[in-house]
Amino acid sequence: MPLDDLPNEILTHLFTHLPTLTSVLALSSTTQHLHQIYSSNTTARLTILSAVLSAEFGPLDDIIQICTLNSSQPAHIRHTNVPLSDALVEQILKIGRCARMWEEIYPLKKWKSNYAARRLLTTSERFIFRRALYRLWLFSHAFHNSLHRRTSRNIPHVVAERSALLQNWSTEELAEMLDVHHMLRDVVANNICPSNGKIRQKYNKRYPESTHQPMFNIHLNYPPPAASWSTIGADSGWMDRSIISSAKYTHNTRFQSRSNSRFGGSHDIGQEGWGDDINHYYVVEDMLKLDPQQLLFLRDRCPLKALVEMYVKANVDGNEGWYGNNGETFCETLWVVVKQRGMEVEELKREVEEGRMGVAVVK
Repeated sequence: MPLDDLPNEILTHLFTHLPTLTSVLALSSTTQHLHQIYSSNTTARLTILSAVLSAEFGPLDDIIQICTLNSSQPAHIRHTNVPLSDALVEQILKIGRCARMWEEIYPLKKWKSNYAARRLLTTSERFIFRRALYRLWLFSHAFHNSLHRRTSRNIPHVVAERSALLQNWSTEELAEMLDVHHMLRDVVANNICPSNGKIRQKYNKRYPESTHQPMFNIHLNYPPPAASWSTIGADSGWMDRSIISSAKYTHNTRFQSRSNSRFGGSHDIGQEGWGDDINHYYVVEDMLKLDPQQLLFLRDRCPLKALVEMYVKANVDGNEGWYGNNGETFCETLWVVVKQRGMEVEELKREVEEGRMGVAVVK
């Protein structure tokens, strides 16, 4: 029997069991009848999208929590029965696709030293990873903003508000979030904002016979004016590569090479370092306040320190001074919640680091 001869209800049911949105669009393009089923009936289309997006990017409820977060309702209150719409689907796609990119980065960071154990995540582990990432994303949007300044981070009712969100989840789920948070910290500390020591280590590894040593600037590095990056939206986190190229070669005359490598160009590689020890620690703490989409953008499209500084200044730092010298609050809030549950903080950290808790559990 030809596929088009099947009842519309069965064809709609078939759509909902496809694994990805790409496969849905491909099937809807095969015949005029299938295209009509998918596009003409809004209710059926949203039903199909709800099922497929949940399978490909789920858990969908956690993404919707991020999309519907607002100041009128505390972050720990779950939004239920949110109707799906085309605008909401667009937001879900941006967040879900970003999470899928982080899925590929996680194994590289989780087993970066233990190469023999490195592997791809299973389907269930990918689901757990996305769930943990979405919840960290929600925490970042709720508490890493201009309403939460440095002077208010330890006020009891503010700590209680942050703790209320983490109390929604079990200790095992918090361990999964901590595992993903470790990955984000590694990316920031080694890829986005490498320390002077990391730069020196990579330089010596790449050029073992060189007599030249990087010259690290101990003074302030003043970034170029942020006006050229005014087109970057603080919420979008994405930009065309041509804009980056223009900003890079218009405002950074010291970069004379067109290489995207941190080690390309005629400038001294020491200018790419973000400080030693304590200074670098506080830089990483501040950068971890950015959400996963912003961090992914910086990792993939801002290979030079000046570009990272420009992005931060254009999108974050100018927002009433809440960002600088005011590190992330997830870890200290997690420690509060863990202690309230009668568990030692160091024990939880050890369980995650040794793989007995977290996303990819050693069996």
